[in-house]
Amino acid sequence: MPVMTFSQLPQPLAEALAAHGYETLTPVQTAVSEPEARGRDLVVSAQTGSGKTVAFGIAMGDELIEDGRIPYSEGPLALAIAPTRELAQQVSRELEWLYAKTGARIVTCVGGMDPVKERRALERGATIVVGTPGRLRDHLERGKLNLSSLRAIVLDEADEMLDMGFREDLEEILDATPEGRRTLLFSATMPRPIEALAQRYQKNALRISTVGDNRGHGDISYQAVTVAPSDIERAVVNLLRFHDAETAILFCATRDNVKHLHATLVERGFSAVALSGEHSQNERNNALQALRDRRAKVCVATDVAARGIDLPTLSLVVHVEIPRDAETLQHRSGRTGRAGRKGTAVLLVPYPRRRRVEMMLRGARIEAEWGEAPTLEAIRAQDRERLMEKLLAPVEAEEDDREIARVLLEKVSAEDIAAALVVAHRAAMPQPEELIGNTPESRERRERPGFDDVVWFRMDAGRQQNAEARWILPVLCRRGHVTRDAVGQIRISADETHFQIPTAMADQFAAAVKRTANPDGEYEATVLIERSTETPRDVAKHRSRDREGPQGRGRRPHPGNGGGQGYSAQPRGEGEAPYRARPTSGPRPDRPAGGKPFHKKPRKGRPD
Repeated sequence: MPVMTFSQLPQPLAEALAAHGYETLTPVQTAVSEPEARGRDLVVSAQTGSGKTVAFGIAMGDELIEDGRIPYSEGPLALAIAPTRELAQQVSRELEWLYAKTGARIVTCVGGMDPVKERRALERGATIVVGTPGRLRDHLERGKLNLSSLRAIVLDEADEMLDMGFREDLEEILDATPEGRRTLLFSATMPRPIEALAQRYQKNALRISTVGDNRGHGDISYQAVTVAPSDIERAVVNLLRFHDAETAILFCATRDNVKHLHATLVERGFSAVALSGEHSQNERNNALQALRDRRAKVCVATDVAARGIDLPTLSLVVHVEIPRDAETLQHRSGRTGRAGRKGTAVLLVPYPRRRRVEMMLRGARIEAEWGEAPTLEAIRAQDRERLMEKLLAPVEAEEDDREIARVLLEKVSAEDIAAALVVAHRAAMPQPEELIGNTPESRERRERPGFDDVVWFRMDAGRQQNAEARWILPVLCRRGHVTRDAVGQIRISADETHFQIPTAMADQFAAAVKRTANPDGEYEATVLIERSTETPRDVAKHRSRDREGPQGRGRRPHPGNGGGQGYSAQPRGEGEAPYRARPTSGPRPDRPAGGKPFHKKPRKGRPD
């Protein structure tokens, strides 16, 4: 009988675990139920998704359950504190099924909900109270939360609560609890403030850590995808299309970035919701419900807003913006791969920031598979397999539907009907994006006939002039009277761009760009294009030496960028709006807003 597996637990909890499908306990659940942990204060380090909610439910069972039931008490016997509304609500749901056979009365007190209803529920009697620090403190100060009978208190994700500024709230609540209560402190990390909290409010605490040497979650497959900074949104679209996850979460750094990416995905046809600090509690509840009942498949969220989200169908996490540290990476990724389910976590890495991400992964002891964003061909291959599987699956059709099918077969061929069915299914899928693919890795792997013998050319436009491959390539074709296939690798630096032309075409190309130059013409005609005496690697070495010299790096003024000022296409910093150029210091030049290439709006003469 499965219940015997949990014979060390109180009988109601063992039966609830067996009924919920548990066959064995997770490491953290096993550790808190060992004889040495019974009745003691605990400091537990466990990663997200390890089953710690059930773990502290098990841990406080001995204090709450007597003869298979929880006795009557004027005040709550247990208190669980969580940093966010969603996490507190998740804790309540877990404890409800775990303590369903004990007669427990569980009350949830969180910000954004009706405090009057919460106070009434507390007055009617509560065995276990779950809440956020601010709301619990408010009920305590109003005299509605009586902690005199408390036997156990749990601080879930204590490190996050301290980071969010809840120290005073926690201290006031802990100071109001009786001396003999158990204090169970669960925290993914153990920084100094957590150590101080444990030392002040715990006695002879047992330390338990189930993080281990391999901090990476065993059920999560990590992928690091290198992208050009301007390709990030398109890469997100292709990842969603390629994986076709039942539910996916996309993490951004700020609420503005969440709003922007959410609008972009909805415009492209994805069923997406957003979670950030600007949304009301009703909006957040509606968004989560849409994900649970499958009306939405994608959630765009900030780190804090996604705390406590537990979606059984969540199988894909995309770090649209790089996490600030290894712990944030763990917390974000831990939304998937829970309770034995498999999950995938993808980091979008602008190639200038690859080294930083590699260091973060090493610090987190995570081995990620490096690669590039899915291509159009890979997505179409996946679509074909999924369409075949879906259309070949048996269906239950009513007689009216079959009658229509028979009429159609009399008028249209079976092949045309099948084709119409395929077209209808494809129409429901958002279109994938074509990526620039201008990463160093993709450039090194690009091998085409005729490029074993090349000449390097240079043009005096780079990132400072908002040069991008999708603008440069058409300019080279028009100026040099060549096709796209005649241009090899393109290397964009701060104020110039190097590119390859096959040796056999070099003289013809050089003559053409000289003829098409016009100092008084449109901007692209004023750009200097000439043979380069150095390769991009040689140029990089020279600039590296220059940076070490007394004069510093400096920037060469350019007629088209107001003496070196302008919009920078450098990779964005953390917390900034993604995928958008940002102004550097100095006056803004007269050019299209948002750092658009000059060819978008032709104009006579050079920019001022």
